[in-house]
Amino acid sequence: MQRLLLICITCCFTACTLHAQQVDSLLTMGDKLGKRYINKLSAQSTSMTANIDKQTVKYLSKLEKQEARLQKKLAKLDSNAAKKIFVDAKQQYQHMQEKIKNKSTAFLNTSNKYLPWLDSASTSLKFLEKNPVVAGLGAEARKLKGAVSKVKELENQFSQAASVKDFIRQRKEYLTEQLRGYNLGSELKNYNKTAYYYSQQINEYREALNDGNKAQQKALELLNKLPAFQHFMKKNSMLASLFAAPGSEVVERTLAGQLGLQTRSSVQTIIQTRLAAGGPNAQQAFQQNMGEAQAAIGSLRNKLSQLTSGGGKDLEQPDFKPNQQKTKTFLKRLEYSTNIQSVKSNYYFPTTTDIALSVGYKLNNKNTVGIGASYKMGWGKDIKHIAISSEGIGFRSFLDMLLKGSFYASGGFEYNYQQPIYSLQQISTLNSWQQSGLLGISKIVSLKTKYFKKTKLQFLWDALSYQQVPRAQPFKFRVGYSF
Repeated sequence: MQRLLLICITCCFTACTLHAQQVDSLLTMGDKLGKRYINKLSAQSTSMTANIDKQTVKYLSKLEKQEARLQKKLAKLDSNAAKKIFVDAKQQYQHMQEKIKNKSTAFLNTSNKYLPWLDSASTSLKFLEKNPVVAGLGAEARKLKGAVSKVKELENQFSQAASVKDFIRQRKEYLTEQLRGYNLGSELKNYNKTAYYYSQQINEYREALNDGNKAQQKALELLNKLPAFQHFMKKNSMLASLFAAPGSEVVERTLAGQLGLQTRSSVQTIIQTRLAAGGPNAQQAFQQNMGEAQAAIGSLRNKLSQLTSGGGKDLEQPDFKPNQQKTKTFLKRLEYSTNIQSVKSNYYFPTTTDIALSVGYKLNNKNTVGIGASYKMGWGKDIKHIAISSEGIGFRSFLDMLLKGSFYASGGFEYNYQQPIYSLQQISTLNSWQQSGLLGISKIVSLKTKYFKKTKLQFLWDALSYQQVPRAQPFKFRVGYSF
């Protein structure tokens, strides 16, 4: 009896200790998450909401102007058709703008795509709000409630954007059908392009959200170590509601509101009863009908697969070749690179190596324009006379145009100062700088390495080398890396 009592006391003490450790973990985690995680989610949600709102207003305004140009051009061909087709176009766009401005809840699209970032952010913040960890946040508790509100506002913003996409798609289909018999030049194509790029802009924001950052990933890793958070996610996350996971709130609400709903076993019992009453051929007829139904479902599935896969045309597939860089931000269109070029010694110069850094701006998927700077390091006359020295600097511009595959046509203009620099007065006049006009071929070599994934080999001809004094080598070979 005493032994049993001792075991019970030990179990109770262990349970209390584990509970205390879990509470301590929550409190410690609240201190860690309070400043970084909560503030980061709040700031990112606010910034993304403002960006989506700005782009939506911008694209709707642009589409409205393009419809006005379509109407004006059609009026020259058929004034009656122009009045009929665009009778309420302006009112529809104004109505959309008002809904966006007033944040109308009736405007939210319930069929919006699932976003993992929103799910994790919303559920984790609600967990922190409902657990004792909030008590350890102090002044951050108010920020936590604000972060929950801002994440919800971002979720509504994506839903609103989905409704705008539906509106634009309907207008696009309507105009395409109504203007099919008229030759309006490129005006209708421009409208379709704008409609497509709005959809791509929203997709770009989705991808940017899912990228995440190290602070958020670390916070979620800490939270996932808590059984309480794992249980909370299973019951309250969006993913749980989408798949109706057992124990999730959506399942509990459904079962509570639909107590009369038939279960799978009851449906099977009804089928067996009716088959028995139908006679000996009922089972065979049932199996035949089931086979036909399954074949019909399979046929529909194949058609849907062909429609949305490579075998068919995507629902948002454009009728032009899109510029995938157009919807990216300025910073995301920048490409940083470095390259080196060595030149053997001659009567005037020692053996030198140009080390350059450059930044390129992607005009589209094929063309990149950029600027850069270089430093010329001297190594001496030969292997027996090694002497490291500073031999000058350079500034350059370049343009790369895709030819085929991984080959590019490259060109550029450079200014190089090829003398040791002792003061800024030396480089103040352009007369002392040597000009280079470069033309050539570049090839991108993909390497399976962590740091140098894109190696760039360049063979260039300096068209101005023959005018230089002293004359430089006309051909240059450079090796570069992009990151």
